[in-house]
Parts: sequence; C-alpha cells; structure tokens
Amino acid sequence: MDPLLNPFRPGAGIRPPELVGRQAEIDLVDLMVAHSRRQRNDGGLILYGLRGVGKTVLLSRLRQIVENAGWVTVQLEARPGESGKLIARQSLARGVAMAGRKMNRFQHALGEVREALASVTSFSATIGGTGVSLGVDPSPHRANSGLIEVDLEELVADLAAPLQKNQSAFAIFVDEMQDLDRDLLTALLAVQHRAGQQDWPFYIIGAGLSTLRRTLAEARSYSERFTIREVGPLAADAAATALAKPAEEFGARFTDEALAEILGAANGYPFFLQTYGKAVWELSTDRLIDGTTAIAGIEEGNADLDQGFFPARWDRTTPLERQYLRAIVAVSGSTASTSAIADALGKPATSLSPVRQSLIEKGIIFAERRGYVSFTVPNMDAFIRRQNDLDDVEDD
Repeated sequence: MDPLLNPFRPGAGIRPPELVGRQAEIDLVDLMVAHSRRQRNDGGLILYGLRGVGKTVLLSRLRQIVENAGWVTVQLEARPGESGKLIARQSLARGVAMAGRKMNRFQHALGEVREALASVTSFSATIGGTGVSLGVDPSPHRANSGLIEVDLEELVADLAAPLQKNQSAFAIFVDEMQDLDRDLLTALLAVQHRAGQQDWPFYIIGAGLSTLRRTLAEARSYSERFTIREVGPLAADAAATALAKPAEEFGARFTDEALAEILGAANGYPFFLQTYGKAVWELSTDRLIDGTTAIAGIEEGNADLDQGFFPARWDRTTPLERQYLRAIVAVSGSTASTSAIADALGKPATSLSPVRQSLIEKGIIFAERRGYVSFTVPNMDAFIRRQNDLDDVEDD
C-alpha cells in the first residue's frame, strides 16, 4: 500500500495515530484539574514502566490536558551525571520564566501576579542564571537563596494566590525522572508534600523506568503524596484497536489471523505495535492484510529493531556483560534471580556484582526487588536469542 498513507509511527515519544488503553491515567489528571479548581490538592502523579510502553507519549497528552484547562507548565527531561544536573536546572529556570510570561497575561489579582513574577525572576536567575525580563525586578528576599528546595518552596508559595484567583495551577512535568539528581528530586518531592498540606495549586507529574519507585522511596518518604501508577503493556483489545482503527481510516483491514500474529509478537507494547504495523503496511499489496503478510512484516520489523533500537543498548556492553545478559535469557527469559544467573555462568554471585551494577548503570537491566534483575526494554530476550542464532550460524 501507499507508504505516504502509512498511519503507523514508531519512534521514541512520537504519538501514535490512536492513543488507547490509558484512560485511567487521563481520568486521574482530569480529577486533579477538577480538585484544583476547588482549591484542593491531593498530590502529584508518577508513572513508571519499561521502555516502549508509551510513557513519554502519555506524559505529553497529560500536559496537553492541563494546559487546555489553563494551567502553566514546565517540561523537563532528566539526564544522568553532572551535565544532566546542570541541564535540568537550566531547563527548570527557563521553564519557570516562560510560565511567568504566561502569568503576565492573567486577568485577575494583577498586583499579586506582579509580586509572584518578582519571585519567578529571582528563582530563574538564581537556579539557572537565566536573565529573562518579565517587566519586574527580581525579589530581593524570595526564591534567591541558592538552595533548590528552599527557593522552589518560596516560589510555589508566592505563585499560589494569583494562580488560584485566575483558576490556574502550576505543574512540572518530568520525563526520565529516575535520572534526576538527588537534590532536585528531593526538592520536588518536598515541595509537592508542602503543596498538599497547604492546598497550593502545584503538581509534579513525572514518568520513568521501573526503578523509579525505589528511587522515590530512597529519596524522601514524601513520595506518599503521589499517586504512583505502573504503565504496562496494552490489554489485547486495546492493542487490537491501536492497529485496526488507524488502518480502517485508510480503507485497510487486518484479518483475525494477522491481528493475532502481530499482537503475539508485540506483547502489547505500543512501540512494537507501531513498528510491526508500519512494516506490514509497506509490505501489503492488498487492503486486506492477511496472516502471511503479518508474519513477513514482523520479520521486517524485527530486522529494523535489530539495526537500531536494540543495538543502542547491546553495543554498549562488554563481552562479560553480554554473557550475563545471555544468562538471564537462558535462565528464565526477561527476569532472573542473581543466584540462578551465577549458577548458569558457573561463577560466585559476588564476583558478578560489578557486572550487574554496570548493566544497571547503563540502563539495560534493573533490580526492582532484592536478588532479581529484569530487562528495562521489553522483548530484549527475543533480540538476544536472535543474536545467539546468528552466532550459531557464523560458527557453522
């Protein structure tokens, strides 16, 4: 079929043609908006899950919802390391300044808005060195201590009244939240907690890998001020809709056999649904997509994944780390106990601790519970099996 009409769009953070299976999270944010209008704050929202489940896309949709409701927002994408720490603060400072510009257009409580903008100006200059002019001088006494938690709390406190009087709220959206540096993470948690106590219109809405739950618990017990939800693979009916509905809009249809093949290969993960859907569309010569075409499209999709998506992680591993990853697959697929991995490799578990830690730091595996590790990327086990098959062919 015509590739120009192909509705499927694989890619990190790219919204699929049909966003399905996430109504529960959308409803939570709708309720958050409704409660905020009644000057009630029940806390922020944290989403966690494997890569490829659509967290970034969902986060963007939630941000669109609150902006349509008149909220001012800041968006951050956390990165690890010292450079990530600096970038996060600069992004926060710029984002707060841009939020201030939107508040400049508020129609009510103009005197309080002006006072709040003075705090915005001092916060942005102090935290990120951002010299953005909002038409007011920076506050000499507020949000300028250089201590991120103190300054953020003073900023939010000063924004609260003018936001409420203009039926608005302030939200910080954080993607890859597990990579935030500890100081900024604890500041966000603490200020969200304080906002809940005071019913300030301030919300953190974040997303990250499955390790995020542990990171939050270790950072500050205030994480109870958040609704924490796992974003998992789509249920079978939602996954089928994600494939069938976009195709039908262009006059194409999947047979039941074709749908079953693709759903089985994708395991409900939106990224893989889009990858296979795109490949199948380009291979199909008929608007009725049958099982044979679906199987060919899955093979083509896997070839694309094996050239880009998976090697981005696999190619960063050492030979010993690859042995460890292969042992996970050999033991049980995508999750395995560290003792079983050690037995499979014929080595003491303690000797493998550096390898395990290195793979965790590279974001390839995570340890959500003691003594077990899992892949952060769905279908990584299938990729590794394909690599093993290639190695066997080369050996022959």
